[in-house]
Amino acid sequence: MPAPERHLVGPAAISAVQAVALLGYAVFDIVEAIRVGITGPAEVSNPMALLLVIVLTALFGAGLLWVAIGWWRGRSWARSPFVVAQIIVGLLGFEVAQSSGPVERTVGIIAVVMAVLGLVLAMLPATGRALED
Repeated sequence: MPAPERHLVGPAAISAVQAVALLGYAVFDIVEAIRVGITGPAEVSNPMALLLVIVLTALFGAGLLWVAIGWWRGRSWARSPFVVAQIIVGLLGFEVAQSSGPVERTVGIIAVVMAVLGLVLAMLPATGRALED
């Protein structure tokens, strides 16, 4: 794959990092379910709920990986799903940042910062010009 325009590297990297994090979390959920069993609140402590979380997380991660490849190749279609994903990640990150645990709070803050940075990079005029070429 040829190197992308420099203005497209940032969104591609953010999308790829988020994709790896989500796919890693899906694998983590599978390993924990096998290792410890299904635990948590009654609403989500059943096999179907766990399966739904794993599938949705993996699909969202795979979608972001697809978007990262689109950014890397300079495809203009990558901007719209990226922006939607950043809004979702930002909102979820904000909720996680309200947690009482320091790890959860840190992960939430990092997610919000990455989402805001991704939105800014996606909307830069230079990014639009790079996608038009």
